[in-house]
Amino acid sequence: MFGLGMGELLVILVIVIVIFGATKLPQLGRGLGEGISNFRDGLSKGNKNDKNVDEKKTSSLDA
Repeated sequence: MFGLGMGELLVILVIVIVIFGATKLPQLGRGLGEGISNFRDGLSKGNKNDKNVDEKKTSSLDA
């Protein structure tokens, strides 16, 4: 993963724990997960809307 070994990942984890504290880590993870979920939902809704717009354009051109 990006050329990082276990030692580097452990150092990053320790720094994150020191900065945010162990009690804030679950909240950060939950927030990150919700953000990713909302992003995926937005992409899927955007794709559906794009298909509907394309269908309306082609049907108006055919008429």
